[in-house]
Amino acid sequence: MAATSAPLSDDAHQALVHALAELHRAAGAPSMRAISAQIAKGDHLGAPSHESVRTTLKGTTFPRWETVRSIVEVLAAACVDPPRNVEREVGRFQKLWRSVREGEAGAMPSPMELALKQGWGTDDGEWTPEAVLGVLLNPFSAVEIHPSLAVPHEPLVSEDQWVRAGVRLIEEHGAELALRVLLKSLKGDYLGADEGSPFGYSFPDQEAVDAQMAFRYGCERIVQRLEVEPNLLQRSIKAMHDDETMSRDDRIAMLEAEADRSLMWEVMTVTPETWQEVSEEAQHQVFGYLVKSIEPVGHFGLPPERRFRLTWRVPEPDGEGA
Repeated sequence: MAATSAPLSDDAHQALVHALAELHRAAGAPSMRAISAQIAKGDHLGAPSHESVRTTLKGTTFPRWETVRSIVEVLAAACVDPPRNVEREVGRFQKLWRSVREGEAGAMPSPMELALKQGWGTDDGEWTPEAVLGVLLNPFSAVEIHPSLAVPHEPLVSEDQWVRAGVRLIEEHGAELALRVLLKSLKGDYLGADEGSPFGYSFPDQEAVDAQMAFRYGCERIVQRLEVEPNLLQRSIKAMHDDETMSRDDRIAMLEAEADRSLMWEVMTVTPETWQEVSEEAQHQVFGYLVKSIEPVGHFGLPPERRFRLTWRVPEPDGEGA
C-alpha cells in the first residue's frame, strides 16, 4: 500500500525503523520478497509489495499502519528462539507507529483503550508510558495508606510530586485519562498487583526493569562521551583487558565475543551517528568495554543521573567518573 505523508517526528521514525530491524533479525532476516509472499498467503490488513516491505524496513518512507502491522505479524510469527507473542508485538509497534504521527501523545493509550486493557504491559521489563503513570498516579505511591486499607510501605514519591504528575497528565492528555488510570488502581488493576494482597504489591521483576533502564541510561552517556573523545573506545578496551578484578566468567565472555569477527567489526567502527544502527550485541559489547559498573542508588522515579551510579573504565576528563 502507498506510504502516508511525511512523519511528524524523525526521532520516533528512527525508533520505529530500529525496532523493525531488530524484529527482522530475530525472525532470521527473511528476504523482502519472502515477507511479501508470506503476507499475501495469510489474512492480513495490508498487502504490501516486496518494494513496500523494503522501504518500510529501511525507513525511506513512512508506511501506513496496515503495512507495518502485516510485516510485524509475519516477522513475529517467524521468531522461534525465543518465540514472540504476535499480539504483543503488534501492540508494541502500534505505539511506535502512532508516536511518529502524533509525537509523545501517540505513545499514550486513549482513555477507552486503557479502560479495556488488562494490566500495564510490563511483562517484558519495558516501561510503557501508561505504566509510569500507573505508578505515579496510584495513591499508594505517594502516601502511607492507613493499615486497615493497605500493607505498610514506604511511599515512592512525595505528595507534591504525585499532585504535579496528575496535573501534568490532565493538562497534556485530559482529565478522562487521569481518572481512568486512578480507577484501574483503585479497582485492584495496578502495576505488579498480587492477588489477595490489597495494595501490597512488588514490582514485576524489578531487577530486570532496573537493568533495562540502566542500560538505556548508560548508552546515552556512552554516545555523549564518544562524541567528544574519539579514542575512548580503544582506551577502554585496553583498560578492560588490564582489569585484574574481572571475574573469570566475565573474561571468558569477553574473549568469546572478541572471537566473533563480524561483531567486532561493528564494535570497532561504531560512531555516535551509527549507534542506533548497530546490533544490540555490538551495543552491549561497547557498553561492557566502557562501563565498569552501573547500579541503582536512588529510588524509582528519580532522573537517571540520580537513580544510577555509573563507573567508567576510563574516567571522564573532568575526573568525576559519573
